[in-house]
Amino acid sequence: MKVFPLKSKLLVPVILFLVSPLWGISDTDLLRQADRLASYMDTDFSAEYTIIQEKPGQSRTKTVAGVFRRDSRETYVIVIMEPRISKGQGYLKQGKTLWFYDPGSKRFNSSSSQERFQNTNARNSDFTRSTLAEDYRVISGTDAPLGSLKCRLITLEAASSGMTYPRMKIWISEDGLVRKTEDYSLSGQLLRTSAITDYYRIGSRYVPKQILFVDALRGSTINGAFVNERTQITITKPSFKKVADSVFSKTFLETVNR
Repeated sequence: MKVFPLKSKLLVPVILFLVSPLWGISDTDLLRQADRLASYMDTDFSAEYTIIQEKPGQSRTKTVAGVFRRDSRETYVIVIMEPRISKGQGYLKQGKTLWFYDPGSKRFNSSSSQERFQNTNARNSDFTRSTLAEDYRVISGTDAPLGSLKCRLITLEAASSGMTYPRMKIWISEDGLVRKTEDYSLSGQLLRTSAITDYYRIGSRYVPKQILFVDALRGSTINGAFVNERTQITITKPSFKKVADSVFSKTFLETVNR
């Protein structure tokens, strides 16, 4: 009978390690795990994104877009469906190259991942797969609660000058999912905060349900208090079905709304 208590004691750390990936893993490996969970290298991905932009003192604006990703090829296509004035506009990312298509002029113009998406607080880089472990170096890490979640707070510095944000702080929960980020300038000025409170789980894959971006600098003073601009993205109809090869092309953007 004395054997059973001994086995139970041995099992405790093993079970805790399995359910708590923050234990016994480096911060760099934790970033790699977060990248894997937010990237879909073995399949295509598509969904509908509803983007609500709130500028203090102005009426809210709504943009609806279809997003198609093929992470294994570093490519995505975004097609604007609403509002009517922007319908048919689109984006095509192929590797490091990003094109913006305007159906009015029927022209493609070179864009950048760092630019604002449709003049919201989201950036074009927010729509591609996650590459945190490739793009950033870990400066420090510490355990930090985020509401009821146990998280690892990791401070990052860009590995090259091409990143949208030179510095970041990122909160990763015990399940390996990104829950919050703070984006900073090179001088340490807070520029933007983002939060992801919930995810869809589809098989072994995860998709954010909502992403909230709060701009730390842009906003207006209302009744004596500064109110920040914010953008909320709601993701619906997530799918991992194969997307036709023809979708990832300039021709698709030119003909999709004809």
